[in-house]
Amino acid sequence: MGSELLDLEKPFEGLLKSIESLEGKRSNRKVNEELKALRAELATKRAEVFSSLTPWQRVEVARHPQRPRTLEYVERLFSDFTEIHGDRRFGDDAAIVAGFAVFNGDPILVVGHQKGRGTKDNIRRNFGYARPEGYRKALRAMKLAEKFGQPIVVFIDTPAAYPGVESEERGVAEAIATNLKEMAMLSVPVVVIVTGEGGSGGALGIAIGDIILMQEFGMYSVIPPEGCAAILWRDSEMKREATEALKIQAKDLQELGVVDLVIGEPIGGAHADPEEAAVLIGKALRESLEELVGISSSDRLEKRYQKFRAMGRAGIQETPPVTDESDIEPTIS
Repeated sequence: MGSELLDLEKPFEGLLKSIESLEGKRSNRKVNEELKALRAELATKRAEVFSSLTPWQRVEVARHPQRPRTLEYVERLFSDFTEIHGDRRFGDDAAIVAGFAVFNGDPILVVGHQKGRGTKDNIRRNFGYARPEGYRKALRAMKLAEKFGQPIVVFIDTPAAYPGVESEERGVAEAIATNLKEMAMLSVPVVVIVTGEGGSGGALGIAIGDIILMQEFGMYSVIPPEGCAAILWRDSEMKREATEALKIQAKDLQELGVVDLVIGEPIGGAHADPEEAAVLIGKALRESLEELVGISSSDRLEKRYQKFRAMGRAGIQETPPVTDESDIEPTIS
């Protein structure tokens, strides 16, 4: 347990060990009362720490090794999940999962990045770095969902697309670009949820949707803070300054219009209580799908188009068009 704690969580390491020790004992009234008191104290301390996190600490929480993964949310939120494998061109990519499921009684498609648990699983999942076949598999599944008129739910949690030689050889840039174009034109509702890291084109490659949701301690950025610091300051240790400048927190992205709704997390983050985190996501997802299903396909497509066209325009003042040649001031050389 200790090795999986972040530095910001070390103040309540002793409490966690005490709770873990008591949970392993036979239940009785005295033990239950002690557990209740310890859990209340833990919740208070967590609330104090997590209410004043710095931007960099939020990045650490988004990357927490115990943060729930896509398949863990699938297990808690959906039923009858049937996974799809392969892109029908090269192979299967375990860093992206896709499959049909049932949510709130209705059939849907679930797509998402998948990081591993432990060394062996992380190697198989490539630590969440998707290759071209992952994006092509995702698009194949999305086109199938469109054919049957089923909504699409996407979970985002990746550091970036995999930049290795074999990934470049198989056309990762083309795969992501194709997904951006094709997802923008999908006729079915698409809800995107940023649950952990939303890194660069690796995230955006499956993140074009009608409604973008984001967990409170998630992050969504054009580049990881370390990479930004290395480019701008030639010093990756400037990552904290880069994090603040990038505006990658959920509240900042909501203000900029990149994210539509921020989903709250349990005290201490989603990893502290995955069950409650899933409940909060499920509520936001249900409301989002109900909103989108009530809109015609043509209206959804227009709103989706306008949504992404409007991004990045904050603070930009457009020059009014010239309507008359007399409005043009002569240039004196």
